[in-house]
Amino acid sequence: MGLTDELVPVLKKLRLSGVLQTLDLRTKEAIDSNLSHTEFLLRLCTDEVERRDHKQLELRLRRAAFESAKRLEDFEWSFNPQIPKAKVLDLATCHFVEKRENALLIGPTGVGKSHIAQAFGERACRVGYSVCYVAAHRMLRAGGSTLPTGGTGSAIGS
Repeated sequence: MGLTDELVPVLKKLRLSGVLQTLDLRTKEAIDSNLSHTEFLLRLCTDEVERRDHKQLELRLRRAAFESAKRLEDFEWSFNPQIPKAKVLDLATCHFVEKRENALLIGPTGVGKSHIAQAFGERACRVGYSVCYVAAHRMLRAGGSTLPTGGTGSAIGS
């Protein structure tokens, strides 16, 4: 039984089984680059943190229940030049969420409100917020009961 075979149950018990995905690569890298034990451990731990962060992001995006993947980078600004691009980009920083403020997107059908709202939600997920996307018509039809709180509370929270 090799050392790696003994390491597997220990890593699983510590809930570090993701380390197993990069262990062989990092071991080879450590040997080839003559890394110190500390540098080797740091790289393994960094891999695990990145894996967990990515997994959490995927979970937040899935739970947000977006209708489709929308990003501000994909928004066609020339489609409606009346949209205040600077204001939208400022809101996309999600500072309004940190301040516990609201943002309301209003306008006629087909101007990009849903795209922008989902893009805000995607950005919020990326900075670590939990998001619940609900189209306005669904929320109004259900009287606000479609939100996780069962009320009409915030749809974006930490």
